[in-house]
Parts: sequence; structure tokens; C-alpha cells
Amino acid sequence: MAYNFLGLVNDVNRRVNEVQLTSSNFATAKGFYDLGKDAVNSAIRYINQSEYEWPFNHVTQEDILTVNTARYPFPDDAKTINFKTFRIKEDSTLGNSTVKLREFSYNEYLDKFVDQEYKSNPTQGVPRHIINAPSLEYIIEPVPKKAYTLVYEYYRIAVELLNATDVPNIPERFRHIIIDGAMHYAYLFRGNSQDAIIAKEKFDEGVKHMRSLLINNYTYVRSYMIPTVAGGRGRVGSSLTNSGSSLDSL
Repeated sequence: MAYNFLGLVNDVNRRVNEVQLTSSNFATAKGFYDLGKDAVNSAIRYINQSEYEWPFNHVTQEDILTVNTARYPFPDDAKTINFKTFRIKEDSTLGNSTVKLREFSYNEYLDKFVDQEYKSNPTQGVPRHIINAPSLEYIIEPVPKKAYTLVYEYYRIAVELLNATDVPNIPERFRHIIIDGAMHYAYLFRGNSQDAIIAKEKFDEGVKHMRSLLINNYTYVRSYMIPTVAGGRGRVGSSLTNSGSSLDSL
């Protein structure tokens, strides 16, 4: 069965002896089928929220800088930003080599460099410093002289599945864990507390196994978290390092 939203919901349907959905009736199916969809998304949401830095949520971002512009927004789906990964990408056409940016605190930036945002002719060059601003954006210093490419890494917020063909961000080898979690929620929706408890135990064990494979074998220390909160997003700061071990061997 295909690894998509339709396939996962039908995995749940099969376990509770419900009729299988098709791509043609998936969007309009009601009753328990709506609960099955919610159960699958609830399981995926639980997995994604149990760790901020699942490797399958890792993203390498490239931004094209604008001449004389200091501030740039973070991607809308950013959850944690690794400020130790910011670098200017080598570009033979522009004549610049790769430069790793040094992180400055926002207060340090205000003390030493903020005038670049107000001068009509600020000092230009290849950026050397990166600053985490409290306004959900980053600042570079000096302002770019050319349209350099800035590269950095972050962990994204996964989106919920909606359409029948939507594919989860979680690798397919963990499909059974998603279904164990979905069954927990499906049993809760149906008022079957005993089976819900059993499914939750299997689900928790599965998530623990995922963590041992994908997280515990590597050294990930969070950089800057951008949590979703009521009324907007905030930020919590700490340092981040990565052991650099490859996941290809898993």
C-alpha cells in the first residue's frame, strides 16, 4: 500500500475492520474516517513534537542576499536555527570564497554595528558576522556588496497531511510506529480505553526506538528554538554542536 495519507488511514481502517477508502472518496468520507485522518495526523504530530531535531526535519537553506540590506526573515517553517552553520557560499562569478560567519549577540551588534542600518553609504563587503535578532530574523554585518549566497541549516516544523497523496515527513521504515500511534488515538475516539492504553505502550516504545536510532547515536545540542506560542512565535537560545556522523549507515 502506498506510503501516503490515504495508505496510512487505510492501515487504521483495516485494523478496525472498516471499509477501505479510495482516492476518489477520501476527501468527502465522514464519520469514523474523519477520526482516522485525525488519528494519523495526531500520531505524526506527536512524533515530530517529541524531538526538535529529528534528522528527517533537517533543512539546508540558501538565501540570496540583497546589496546594502542587513536584515532577513527566517523561513516560516523554521523550528530551530543552527547559528554555527551560517556561511557565505563560494562563487567564482562574484569572486568570493566560502566564509564561515561569526556569531555576535544582538546587544553586541547594537553597540558596535547597528549604524550600518542608518547610513546612506554603509561599509560594504563580504559578510563576516551573523546576529540573531529578536524579531524572527537574522542580521548580517557588513552589509553585502554583492548578491552573495548565504547558506545555513535549520529544523523545520512539519505540516499536517491533508490530501490523499500527501506523504509524511517521517521515513517509511517507521510506518508501523505511526500506525501504532494512530490506533491509540482511534481507540480513544471510540471510547476503547483499554486498547488505547496497549496501543500507546507500543507507540511509546516505537518512538523510543526511533530516538535511539536517529538521535541518541549523535551529538545534537540545540541552537535557537522558535516555538509556536499563542499570539506568535518566540525564541529560546542555547548553543548547538553536531558530531558530524553520517545517517547513511542506519
